[in-house]
Amino acid sequence: MATQAQEVLINALKLSPVERAELVEKILASFSFPDRQAIDEQWAAEAEERIDAFERGEIPSRSASEVFARIERGEI
Repeated sequence: MATQAQEVLINALKLSPVERAELVEKILASFSFPDRQAIDEQWAAEAEERIDAFERGEIPSRSASEVFARIERGEI
């Protein structure tokens, strides 16, 4: 790995899990994928299905603060 990339990695690993996830998302978004629209449509359909399942009572809810606290503790 190039020195500059190593430095970026070292600094990225110092971030919180949430900040690292946000960074990964931004880096991945910088790539262009030929079938990106199809992938986005599949994710949208998945999100809608999860919302529907939640509304049917099939998926329990948790507060954002609880989820982020678990991430910070490294539980998920």
